[in-house]
Amino acid sequence: MKKVKRVSMLFIVFAMLPDGPAPIFAAPIDPNNRQGRETRSTMQKPLYPIIDTGQTKCYDNGSEIPAPDFGEPFYGQDAQHTGNPPSYIDNGDGTITDTITGLMWQKSLPDEKYSYDECLAYADQCTLAGYSDWRLPTIKELYSLILFSGKTGLQETTSIPYLDTDYFDFRFGGTIVPDERFIDVQYATTTLYKGTTMGGNETMFGVNFVDGRIKGYPTFKKFEIKLVRGRSYYGLNDFVDTGDGTITDQATGLMWDKSGSREGMDWQIALQWVVEKNQENYLGYNDWRLPNAKELQSIVDYDRSPEYSNSAAISPLFDVPVITDEDGDEDYPFYWTSTTHDDGLYPDKAVYLSFGRALGFMEMPPNSNNYVLQDVHGAGAQRSDPKSGNPDNYPYGHGPQGDVIRIFNFVRLVRDANSPTFIDQEPVGTTHLPGQFVLEQNYPNPFNPSTRISFDSAREGLISLKIFNAVGQQIDSLVDRTLPAGRHEITWHPDRLPGGVYFYALTVDNITLHSRKMIYLR
Repeated sequence: MKKVKRVSMLFIVFAMLPDGPAPIFAAPIDPNNRQGRETRSTMQKPLYPIIDTGQTKCYDNGSEIPAPDFGEPFYGQDAQHTGNPPSYIDNGDGTITDTITGLMWQKSLPDEKYSYDECLAYADQCTLAGYSDWRLPTIKELYSLILFSGKTGLQETTSIPYLDTDYFDFRFGGTIVPDERFIDVQYATTTLYKGTTMGGNETMFGVNFVDGRIKGYPTFKKFEIKLVRGRSYYGLNDFVDTGDGTITDQATGLMWDKSGSREGMDWQIALQWVVEKNQENYLGYNDWRLPNAKELQSIVDYDRSPEYSNSAAISPLFDVPVITDEDGDEDYPFYWTSTTHDDGLYPDKAVYLSFGRALGFMEMPPNSNNYVLQDVHGAGAQRSDPKSGNPDNYPYGHGPQGDVIRIFNFVRLVRDANSPTFIDQEPVGTTHLPGQFVLEQNYPNPFNPSTRISFDSAREGLISLKIFNAVGQQIDSLVDRTLPAGRHEITWHPDRLPGGVYFYALTVDNITLHSRKMIYLR
């Protein structure tokens, strides 16, 4: 039974704003194109839209908390910034289309698990739904599916998969291989590590949708498979060094701080450091944020590693400080994200990306009390650290591979490249007479059934506040009249509109000044 009627369509991956760039359309996924010929006639460069992590709850160092206001501890975490919400179509033929990335996915799982080479052979032979161009995904393609609304409990019954199981078939470890742990749900990709792990193993990066991590695994291990087709350029960066201390990725639409922090800090301090940078108008912008897990993973360069390129796993356009690792050797830092990793009894960990070796203390031989520090998961792994504490309390790391625990990780800032540079950092409800026109982020966001939109007008003028859908069509007008200078607040009730991404734009005397994005949940 089809959830949505399957038609040939164009997926818009960069919405047209009233005051923004012209829309850029990705090529259609044509149901009649069974030979895998990609159509890119309307594209000039690859597009790489980042899907939101799906994290909607806020946390402190160990528990869920109400969303912090500006100025409060833990302000600026993942749930307080919304991106492209996951959006899928069940095509009714065993395939799922991601309407944001344009990738088409295999819905079901094979009857068995396979080694890396067997996974490649399986993909070559697959003709699901009549298509002949199925492939094993790259790590960036597969990671687009991860959702940090997931939870890793102590057993299957207390765990929530990091995958949308309303669309994708899923099974816990031990279902077809009885001696597996319930967390053995590693999915294969084509991304091989530019180096070796565990003392010399050929290593493939995979995603575990039960423990919410990217790790390097030996290629002889048995993996789950989720094949993909179309948009083989998804995941390719298009970096531009702007020469002002920032680097823009034209493929994702994100702007990055080139230098990042020069020292490590715990998670709460990392969030506060971002606030301080915004207060000092760092590099001319005051809307920086701590990137979420999927944003930060987007800039990992899996063709680089300390072992292969003698560098961090990132484009050489970025500055990355050299650190001294737990064995006294030169290496590169872990970088925090704003995403909490709900792993274990309490949500006391946050996600980081390892741009250097993902080290661990392996007891060799087992039960010998002889621990050897080695690269266990590869540069480019995504793991998590306690948000606070003392690393000295973890002399041999944590977990089955003894993941090193640092806690004091580094920070690299991100912002939306097309965002305004004048975001008002005061919480909604502050009364003041501004010296400029300011359009604030709606609150709450995401929202249902209504949301408040506030703006400041520097002077009397003809003001319009209009709502647009994701294709740039106006669907509502909240204000269209002369207003005095001061602060104004409007409540919007979408009523019968479908859920999804909408934009609102502030126009003064027929000149559109600012626009923002919001998400309506149905």
